[in-house]
Amino acid sequence: MAMSHLSHLFDTDTPKHKRFDLAGAKPHYNPDRPGQVEHIFLDLVLDLAAQTCEGTCHIRINPVRDGIEQLVLDAVQIEIQEVKVGRTKQAFDYDGEQLTLTLKQPTTVGASFVLSIRYKIDRPQRGLYFVGPDEHYPHKPIQAWTQGEDEDSRFWFPCFDYPGQLATSEVRVRVPKPYKAISNGELVEQTSDGEDTIYHWTQKQIHPTYLMTLAVGDFAELTDEWKHPDGTVVPVQYYVEKGHEEDAQRSMGKTPQMIEFFSQKYGYAYPYPKYAQICVDDFIFGGMENTSTTLLTDRCLLDERATLDNRSTETLVAHELAHQWFGDLVVIKHWSHAWLKEGMASYSEVMWTDREYGADEAAYYRLQEARRYFSEDSDRYRRPVVTHVYREAIELYDRHLYEKGSCVYHMIRAELGEDLFWRSIHTFVRDNAHRTVETVDLLRAIEKATGRNLTFLFDQYIYRGGFPEYKVAYSWDNEAKLAKLTIAQTHMNGDEPERDRFDLKIPITFSLVKRKRVSVLQTFTVRVREKTQTFYMPLSEKPSFLSFDTGNNILKKVTLEYPLPELKTQLQQDPDPVSRIYAAEAIAQKSTLEAVKALSQSLTEDSFWGVRSEVARLLSTIKLDRAFSALVVGLKDPEARVRRAVVEAIASYKTSQSYKVLKPIAEKGDPSYSVEAAALQGMGAIAASVSQDKPKDEKVIKLLKTVLKERGGWNEAVRCGAIAGLSQLKTSTAALDILLDYTEIGTPQPLRLATIRALGSIAQGQAPAQLDQILERLSTLSDEAFFLTQVSVVIALGQLETSKAIGILRRLANRTPDGRVRRMAEEAVQKVQAAVGADQSLKTLQSEFEELKKSNQDLQSRLAELEAKAKPMKE
Repeated sequence: MAMSHLSHLFDTDTPKHKRFDLAGAKPHYNPDRPGQVEHIFLDLVLDLAAQTCEGTCHIRINPVRDGIEQLVLDAVQIEIQEVKVGRTKQAFDYDGEQLTLTLKQPTTVGASFVLSIRYKIDRPQRGLYFVGPDEHYPHKPIQAWTQGEDEDSRFWFPCFDYPGQLATSEVRVRVPKPYKAISNGELVEQTSDGEDTIYHWTQKQIHPTYLMTLAVGDFAELTDEWKHPDGTVVPVQYYVEKGHEEDAQRSMGKTPQMIEFFSQKYGYAYPYPKYAQICVDDFIFGGMENTSTTLLTDRCLLDERATLDNRSTETLVAHELAHQWFGDLVVIKHWSHAWLKEGMASYSEVMWTDREYGADEAAYYRLQEARRYFSEDSDRYRRPVVTHVYREAIELYDRHLYEKGSCVYHMIRAELGEDLFWRSIHTFVRDNAHRTVETVDLLRAIEKATGRNLTFLFDQYIYRGGFPEYKVAYSWDNEAKLAKLTIAQTHMNGDEPERDRFDLKIPITFSLVKRKRVSVLQTFTVRVREKTQTFYMPLSEKPSFLSFDTGNNILKKVTLEYPLPELKTQLQQDPDPVSRIYAAEAIAQKSTLEAVKALSQSLTEDSFWGVRSEVARLLSTIKLDRAFSALVVGLKDPEARVRRAVVEAIASYKTSQSYKVLKPIAEKGDPSYSVEAAALQGMGAIAASVSQDKPKDEKVIKLLKTVLKERGGWNEAVRCGAIAGLSQLKTSTAALDILLDYTEIGTPQPLRLATIRALGSIAQGQAPAQLDQILERLSTLSDEAFFLTQVSVVIALGQLETSKAIGILRRLANRTPDGRVRRMAEEAVQKVQAAVGADQSLKTLQSEFEELKKSNQDLQSRLAELEAKAKPMKE
């Protein structure tokens, strides 16, 4: 029995951690396989105006056994018109979700046959998306694009829609001129036929259905290239809406260097005939790694100003490209093992950051990944990374899969060392190219390449939930020349079972600083496996500072209880930026003037922007005048990301002084979008909180209204800052009226979505009449079909402390076709219930039950009337 089949037994539901598996969750397995799908050929006609797609899906199947008389394919909301094998029509039954075929000739092992299904889809809700202008958004481009992951390909063509089936594919599609159609693989033919163009694409390497794609639009095409080791020139293409060519080059221009880098790192040259990236409108993900043809949201396109402090697009490009190996070349056999691909793609962001910007940047990037995972673990749920117990596979696509998966890959690298890690990765990729894998296959590749058995690590980090939380206390015995370390696993507070104990070997380095030069006294590796352990370590002299978990390779939380002198020295001298951040956190806890002095010095002198930005945040937790003065100096930092952190820190003081400091930035702007937006948000927060010398709300509102009218820019970043500022004025009806205006359809989408979310914030201080107004607006917005609108509505409702929000959330959860929205809405219901209290929640349930009973009575009455009318009249 595979470990994944038992993984749900390790899931816990403690007062600290909610369960992942909600009501309705069940074990999921791949279906029985009737045969090997060898090839899929889609021959389609797209009507962009009518938003329809019709054609024929040809599937060549090689049966795995004799005598199969029925085949069951996935096909949702598709009009099935005809099914044939060869020229012979086949009987079929279709229930709207599955297509059941009764074969006239039962199967014979080894005798392949082609199944041809003629079908049509009309205004599909999933799988295939049509985009176009309307009266509210007249400049929206006309496009069509697909999204298959997790199991949405079944919405645009009949198929065996699970990742365990790999086949070659082909797409021939007719589209009206002047639109381009891009699909997987290589373009083998392009022909003109009257008002239409026919594009014929062929993917010669096998892949799963969820990676088949089609994108149609009047795109501008930019072409770059990468040279394969065999001398072949591989086209690298960027497709964007016309007018955004410079943004495309700015945002995706490093792709050829990335292909070269990953080809070397993974030990396998990029395996496809092209690599295309297509930026589409209204995309429901950041990106999707379709084989050889990645789709990206057009929101990732950067203008020149945005590149000042935004690397999210660069790492997104790296992430999706990495999937061409991990996910497309090496394919997961089941969704429960998706961390293998998503974890490595996320870790490839770290790798690229290291290559392009250095080790400090990479270390800080990993810390931020870990923090995002920690947040989900504490705020949403705890789960094993590998679990087959869920309601929908899309629920697995979370911080456990991406960020924790990335951190686990890094831990494997640290455990094996550079040479053995990359030898293992090369073995894993080469042995499993064009095949499906499970987690055990990575363990096997590691053992094959290195002889090492890392099951102990996977048992602790993959097959169960959680991570260690350490508290490290240090003291020095000068007479005995002994360093004393007491290490406690603080996540074990007495309630957790023994299985939650972590057993890890942790390096601890003691360093000496003399004449501003750092030298290592000694490194000890200790095995930490008990709830509390004390270690005594002999040293030749007193160390200047110590580093717990040298290199910070272990996924953990840590609290340092060291004397202030050692912490100050570590903050100044530790070569690892993450260790310096941990030292800064410990110093901030002391909240003394000496602590402020140490942090202030770091804010101006530390060589790495990540440490400086963290120090700014920590200074804001110490409400002393000297801390505020230090932050004001930080506004001059040349690094925009530090200035943003400083602005946010200053705003947290909520005083007249902080208002005066931020006002010039809010009025005059900053070279960085994010700094300017943070200042605008801060102005609203300060204005709402200042009690003495309080600036009038009207002045702040006037400023923010001016920003909304006059300042534009990339993804509405600055105007979203103004919206966030208005949302802080929680008792202002004038601010609320502005927000309600900007939720109207026709508002630029990024700004509208931000405003919808802001309703949840401003609602917290509004009077009952205004709260009802907000609820009415959110209820109306919840009827919209667009995924991102629904997500924004859920986020807003989840912030409310009224039982009236629960009904809207439940209706949205029941109506939405998207599993992510459904889960978010259900979690928001739990959050609101906790906020309003058990008694009120019970009253809400009773009220909803009474409404349901009344609706049921009305339906029964209407049914009785209809039945009575249907009966013949007596003579």
